[in-house]
Amino acid sequence: MIITRNGEDFTEINPLTTGQAPDFSLKDQHNNVVSLSELPSPIIISVFPNINTSVCSVQTRRFNQEAAAHKEIAFLSISNNTPEEQANWCAAEGVEMTILSDANNEFGKLYGIVMAEANLLARSVFVIKDGQIIYTEILSEMTDEPNYDKALQVADAAI
Repeated sequence: MIITRNGEDFTEINPLTTGQAPDFSLKDQHNNVVSLSELPSPIIISVFPNINTSVCSVQTRRFNQEAAAHKEIAFLSISNNTPEEQANWCAAEGVEMTILSDANNEFGKLYGIVMAEANLLARSVFVIKDGQIIYTEILSEMTDEPNYDKALQVADAAI
């Protein structure tokens, strides 16, 4: 899959889009370890490259709002930022959702979404139920926002 940035070819990735969701354990913005296998289903995982950019901020704020309104769904956000960068952003923005640091691309490699040229994660959304990936959106254009409503519809139907 080709990923573009502002319409120009940027990188190619080979994302995992169906099947068993690989388990992972990453630190959140408070340095707590969070493992996929320990979370209740369904789970929406919002992935973005850098919390300190405009589209990533919009995406994270939107999923934070949805998390507050959908308590029956587990929400995670994952970026390459350090836990400290994530904690600073959350404090400044008043965001309370769990954001995980994939600074070493552990998650990104498992899910095939590392953009090697920039060492960043490709913008994507995964919905997982009972350990299975039931919805995936990998954004082919880095500056586009995900289809929030579709991810929520799939997760709501999986409750």
